[in-house]
Amino acid sequence: MNHPELLRPEDHAVFHPEKMGKSTLFHSDRLLVGLNAFEPGQEHRLHSHEGMDKMYYVLRGRGLFLLEGEVLEMEPGQMLVAPENVPHGVRNTGAERLVVMAVLAPGP
Repeated sequence: MNHPELLRPEDHAVFHPEKMGKSTLFHSDRLLVGLNAFEPGQEHRLHSHEGMDKMYYVLRGRGLFLLEGEVLEMEPGQMLVAPENVPHGVRNTGAERLVVMAVLAPGP
C-alpha cells in the first residue's frame, strides 16, 4: 500500500480455507498494522510477543478473544490489548467470517 492514503481495512482482508489469513496494511520499525481474517471455526492459537504490545480491534464478525486463561466474547467495535509476554489468541466461533485488525508496537 502507498501511505499516506485513505483505506478501508476490511477491503484488504485475505481468507484461506485451511488457516487464518493475514495481510499487512502498514509496517515500519515502530509499528505494524495488519488484518487477521478467519473463516468460521478457525483460530489463532495462544501465543505471546516479547518486546511488543498488541492491540486487536474487531471490524466484522463475532468470536472469542483468548487472553491468559480468560475467554472473552468479541463483536464489531470492540478492542483488546495484549501487553508484552501476555498469551493471547482469537477464535471464530460464529457462522460468519471474522476480521480483526492487529496493531503491534514496536514493529517486528
